[in-house]
Amino acid sequence: QVQLVESGGGLVQAGGSLRLSCAASGRTFSSYAMGWFRQAPGKEREFVATISWSGLRTYYADYADSVKGRFTISRDNAKNTVYLQMNSLKPEDTAVYYCAAGRVAGAEGADEYDYWGQGTQVTVSS
Repeated sequence: QVQLVESGGGLVQAGGSLRLSCAASGRTFSSYAMGWFRQAPGKEREFVATISWSGLRTYYADYADSVKGRFTISRDNAKNTVYLQMNSLKPEDTAVYYCAAGRVAGAEGADEYDYWGQGTQVTVSS
């Protein structure tokens, strides 16, 4: 079992930055691929970014086209934490952001993740 708790959300002006954190419980954090998803009101949950587990020589990361070049996913296995650095934020980035843990490297589908956090709200004002 893995429990995930997100933090770092808030209200920011367009062009600003936020860093989301996702703290994981459990000793096997390093063996999970981690992902970030978001869900805006009235919309389906969508993929944002993913990072592979530490068993690979180098981490594999992938991003949705809408956030490439602006968002960076990273992980610190010593702290059991995954981060999402969000720069150049836009009003369309407003959503509840969720982190997730799964066994499939590079997964972009929500159904490929086994564990989910409760979400943290990000609001970007214009």
